[in-house]
Amino acid sequence: MTQRDYYEVLGVDRGCGEPDLKLAFRKLAMEHHPDRNGGCEEASGRFKEINEAYSVLCDPQKRAAYDRFGHAGVSGAGGGGFNDVHDIFNEVFGQAFGDMFGAGRGRQNNGPARGQDLRYDLEITLEQAYAGAEVEISVPAAMSCETCNGSGAKPGTSPTPCGTCGGAGRVRATQGFFYIERACPRCGGLGRLVLDPCRDCHGHGQLRRERTLSVRIPSGVDDGARIRLSGEGDSGAHGGPRGDLYIFLSVKPHELFERDGLDLLCSVPVPMFTAVLGGEIDAPCLLGGENCDGNCKIKVKVPEGAQTGSIVRLKGRGMPSLRSRDRGDLMVELMVETPTKLTARQKELVRELAGICGEQQHPRTRGFFTKAKHFWDGVTGTDTKTA
Repeated sequence: MTQRDYYEVLGVDRGCGEPDLKLAFRKLAMEHHPDRNGGCEEASGRFKEINEAYSVLCDPQKRAAYDRFGHAGVSGAGGGGFNDVHDIFNEVFGQAFGDMFGAGRGRQNNGPARGQDLRYDLEITLEQAYAGAEVEISVPAAMSCETCNGSGAKPGTSPTPCGTCGGAGRVRATQGFFYIERACPRCGGLGRLVLDPCRDCHGHGQLRRERTLSVRIPSGVDDGARIRLSGEGDSGAHGGPRGDLYIFLSVKPHELFERDGLDLLCSVPVPMFTAVLGGEIDAPCLLGGENCDGNCKIKVKVPEGAQTGSIVRLKGRGMPSLRSRDRGDLMVELMVETPTKLTARQKELVRELAGICGEQQHPRTRGFFTKAKHFWDGVTGTDTKTA
């Protein structure tokens, strides 16, 4: 029987590259696979012919011999047995379809495994975010059992290799030209069985216990910052490395300060007469420092005629930057406070002062009522405003 040209079998040109060759093979192999054609003998024969052609043309040396001498140059090289077909499928389809075509043959999952990463949510104060702090936390984590040294077996005994998978941790089932590999159902993929379990960890090799850790909070952290502690997560299985611990920070709302990036805002009441005449008031600040009396207070100069809502900016008295030496500012918002519960004499003096003061002393009032008059005139139809 005359053999067909291998290039013709795969439907490719003689000068085609490896990617085109592999693509043609994938398409034809899937189309003519016996499992997809109800065991049809014609499809089975075509499938073997396709595999034989590809097994020669995918090998550079065999392909060169075939191009020069034809079938005689590769006599017997095409194979066609189960192992040859399996190896070809493993190579071509393994990456795309995983264990279904035997990818990862010999892979075991009973070796050392890295422990799980853990998350811990930590709430800190604004003062701690400002100055940095050392904080102790208690974290529940998986620890290697000290009684059995993580083996899971009772002291004096050892785990036994699984008889079902032979210690490999995986079993295979053949289906036609394919086989499916999965975790061993008896040992759960561990490759070993604990017949006499440790009384403390009950054969798991690990216990979940709380550990106390000291965490350094860097100065300048903000809400939502994350700290990674390498190797402080769960213990790894079978001697594997520990996972990591991720600490997510949140900053408590402060009763005096609001934070805006590196700046701090604080509203401070100002006596009416200090606002009128000017002077100094005490404002809170974080941790003291230059111009601070040591009790977390700082002197703030109030300009003469200060109004409610006026802002006094104190340079460098805000939050420190986490990644540089920069500092934000402290923004002191002045809230002018009107005196209450005046005596008769005090009220008399205030009335006298009010009579003496004219429009020049109330520029905002004069500007407001000028705008209000235009509004009222427009509503009543007597607007006299000119363009």
